[in-house]
Formats: sequence, C-alpha cells, structure tokens
Amino acid sequence: MKFIRYRDQEQIQGALIDQHNLIYNIPFNNYVEFYYTLKKGSLTVEEFIKNNGLEPIEKQIDEIELLIPIVPDEVWASGVTYLKSKEARNYEATNGELDRETFYDKVYDAPRPELFLKSTGRRVVGPNSEVFIRSDSNWQIPEPELTLILGEGRDIIGYTLGNDMSCRDIEGENPLYLPQAKVWKNSCSIGPAILIPESVEDPYSIDLTCRIYRNGELVFEGNAVTSQLKRKLEELVDYLVFDNDLLPGTALMTGTCIVPPNDFTLQLHDHIEIISTQIGSLKNEVNINDLVVKG
Repeated sequence: MKFIRYRDQEQIQGALIDQHNLIYNIPFNNYVEFYYTLKKGSLTVEEFIKNNGLEPIEKQIDEIELLIPIVPDEVWASGVTYLKSKEARNYEATNGELDRETFYDKVYDAPRPELFLKSTGRRVVGPNSEVFIRSDSNWQIPEPELTLILGEGRDIIGYTLGNDMSCRDIEGENPLYLPQAKVWKNSCSIGPAILIPESVEDPYSIDLTCRIYRNGELVFEGNAVTSQLKRKLEELVDYLVFDNDLLPGTALMTGTCIVPPNDFTLQLHDHIEIISTQIGSLKNEVNINDLVVKG
C-alpha cells in the first residue's frame, strides 16, 4: 500500500493506492500524521480503510496530478554505500587514472558512513516537475536512490524514490566542493509515492531502474537492487540521528548503484525516469535556473 498526494481542483488531497492501483481518498494530506494515527490505533492500512468505510474513487493514477508525497524539512544523503558509487567517485578523484587509493576507498570500508545535507524543503521538487542543472558544471548526472522517510527517534516510516542530482566534475576537483556539487535550486526530487512499511517484506529487495530520454530517444538505462547496499539502512539512520535534531518527515537518501557512463552528462530537456515496481515512477525534466546569479 502506498501514500500519495494529488491536486483535486484547488485542494491538496491525500490518498492511498492498493496493489490493484485503486485509489482511496483519506482525511490526511500529511503522511507523518497519518502514519502515527495508524500506529497509535494499532491499525493496518486495510483496517483503516474498512473502519472508515472508504471506497475507491473513479479516477486512475494517470488521470490525477501527482504532487510531492511529503515536503521534508530536510533531505540528507548517504555517499559511497554501493561498490559502483565508490568506483565512480574514484574515477572522478583520480581523473580516470584509478592508480591510487582515495578517501572514497577509506569511507567505503570505514565504520562511519558518509552523510551530508542534500537539500532543504524549498529546494525539493516532486514528480513531473523540473530538476535544474548547474550553469558552472560540464558533467552532471542523476543519482537514483531509495529514500527513507524518518519519523520519531529512529523510526523508518516510509520508502520513496529520490534523485540526488550531482556534478561529477565539481566533486572530483576537490572533496571540499561537495556542497556545491550537490546543493542548488531544484537539485533534488522525491516521489511519486511513499511505500508504507507494512507493505515491505524486505527493504533489501527493492528494485531500481533509471532511464534517461533525449529528444524522445533512450540514451541511458541502468538497474540495481537494494541488496547491493554495503551498509544496513538502520546503520545509516543511527549515524544520522546521533546527536542530531531532526523533524519527523525528514528524508534520507541511501546512495546510488546506477551511474551513467563517464562520457555522459545531462542536457537541457532530458527526461529522467527513476522507477521501482514497488514504489512507482519518478519523472522529471531537466532545465536550468532562469535566475542564474554569478559572482
């Protein structure tokens, strides 16, 4: 079962989607509030639907305007959690020579994971919105990631998809440039739905696919599964919340295992699709900020 938000005329409506793609409107458009209402009442989603006499609406998922399923106060991200990511970062750091050990090798095996602040709520977009590329980078890619929605304490209260837009040339030039390689306007998208934990038998069997289209033609496709993660999800959460002050609804991206070829960079009007059979399809078009400010 999944939670979505969509625009119904001028209203923002929260809803549930079952395994048959039937949509049930619910009196919540705040996912955190809905989750803890279920938990407080010891209810499953199916029990909530039955107890409230909810009937499916007559619209299909492709007939509604999907919105970002949650607007997190903050989005955090994890780096070098997959072998593929370590290899890509090493390529950047050594200018493709791969002739020495780097700090990425060290963090891949270190007890402490790499965690960084990816975005704030006003920089995050949802499905079918534009993601921006930086005007001062020549090597930019999407990073498809399973993204956790965090609740109180260490609770993992949902799973969604995330796009951690990244500038490989800026990060590769100097690791201290990481914030500039990761954070700018519309540099992060999440959605299209939140997979409710009771519907997840094994979070390490969630499949991920990324497709990039240019002028209607498929120019890249990659696939992964979360079983390839080097670290446990709970491990990432434990380090993130340690001595930290997070609001319920914070999002945590868990790293990528899908990296386009080293000669690939995003271009204006590319279409990015990040897909999971369990969660849905997060679609974004690439554009550039029309209010670019340079020093």
